[in-house]
Amino acid sequence: MSQQMRQRRGQPLFILSEDSERASGKDAQSSNITAGKAVSESVRTTLGPRGMDKMLVSDSGDVVITNDGATILQEMDIEHPAAQMVVEVAETQEEEVGDGTTTASVLAGQLLAQAEDLLDDDLHPTTIAEGYQEAADLALQAIEEVTLTEEIDDEILASVAESSMTGKGTGDIDAAALAETIVAAIRQVQSDDGVDRDAISIRTQTGAGASATELVQGVISEEEPLHAEMPTSVEDAAIAVLDFDLEVREAEINAEYDITNVDQLNEAIDAEESELRGYAETIAETGADVAFVTGDVEDLVASYLTQEGVLAFDSVDSDEASAVARATGARTVGTLNDLEEEDLGQAETVHVEAFGDDDLAFIEGGAAAETVTVFARGGTEHVTDELERALEDALDVVTAALDAGGVVPGAGATEIAIADHIRTSVASIEGRKQLAIEAFADAVDVIPRTLAANTGMDPIDALVELRSTHEAEGRAGLISEGQSGDVGDPVEGGILDPAAVKREAVESATESATMIVRIDDVISAE
Repeated sequence: MSQQMRQRRGQPLFILSEDSERASGKDAQSSNITAGKAVSESVRTTLGPRGMDKMLVSDSGDVVITNDGATILQEMDIEHPAAQMVVEVAETQEEEVGDGTTTASVLAGQLLAQAEDLLDDDLHPTTIAEGYQEAADLALQAIEEVTLTEEIDDEILASVAESSMTGKGTGDIDAAALAETIVAAIRQVQSDDGVDRDAISIRTQTGAGASATELVQGVISEEEPLHAEMPTSVEDAAIAVLDFDLEVREAEINAEYDITNVDQLNEAIDAEESELRGYAETIAETGADVAFVTGDVEDLVASYLTQEGVLAFDSVDSDEASAVARATGARTVGTLNDLEEEDLGQAETVHVEAFGDDDLAFIEGGAAAETVTVFARGGTEHVTDELERALEDALDVVTAALDAGGVVPGAGATEIAIADHIRTSVASIEGRKQLAIEAFADAVDVIPRTLAANTGMDPIDALVELRSTHEAEGRAGLISEGQSGDVGDPVEGGILDPAAVKREAVESATESATMIVRIDDVISAE
């Protein structure tokens, strides 16, 4: 081999640009785990009925006050890729079951913390991943074992809804009354095929306490009547849903008209007015007395519709128009020539109510009557926003309880059962992954420990009492009493969670943690 060849082989080979940064080995693992834990810790204090709220302020000064884990992580400006993976855990949890985002995020962070200790003890990342996955399977078995076997009735569903809403920034309102409203809404859209969650909407309005929240058998529109003289209440309404503009037609080609005298001008004006009047007459002749138009409506058409006694709304959002059509059985029509009597929907009443400076149109008792709206009230905009998030979660968890596999004890009881089952089973497992499985059980303990800390109890004392009570009685959770807590039976206390929420939290947190642990090289470049 020539000297030139030896020199060439000894030269370093650069495959990354000068602007690239690279971290590998323990540095990469430590950086990723630290970032993931930081995200988890940011929402940990919001967990449970006594969890604290977060105030999130944007650069433009917009303020969000919430203790909803998904909202907090969504509003935070997170750049670290590993931290973003923990955020995705919350997003997946929210998309799949609608609740348990904080639980999933906190569990993922604690799994990373336990993995960090295992890595320091020279346990291989692959061994940790295998152990975590086997422990997750054991956790799913435990969830199956603690799932309640009795039939899910309205009382159980109300407990699930109330447990979901408790502590979510809804203050000292009557959560039981809201839970009854949620169950009534779910039952309204339930069929043999399951719950049609999309048939339930939430509309918020400030100006009253949350106790004024009610269930509307139909939909609510935010649009105002086109004309002040239009009727504000129509009984036994025939409803047209129109997906076009009610304006003077424009020619598709550029054309000029030579008008030489006043008579020609008057004829042109009369023709235009006749066309606009014809729109109103055509709608009225079909028997429609209420019209929802997605496009723009000429002022003259609005005036003529008023003369015909038709209550009309324009610039209706397409989703809102679809909801009206669905609730009333109307068919959305694309041109006025296609509008016929059989295209009209029916509703027992359409009435407009004023709330401060806002007018809302209530379309109730529709012929299709499978669409309902939870009309949520709150004293301020921040209260109504948080109440809406709580109601959304409650609707999702009740749906999950009915459609996705029953309910389990809440208040940390399921996590205590999971950790106990894993520790009991780990003795039969050989090899180093036994350490990872035991670490998984320790990580699951973070949920009851956090619940205890947020309630004001000593976390270690509470955990010891929970374990001993679980061993003696088979079930133990943290029951909040006033400003403190005690160990008891969450089922007797009416604290229940959907089993689907627990399963999804275990699966998504495990997948995220194992993926982060297995990364040993981070390369970033512009």
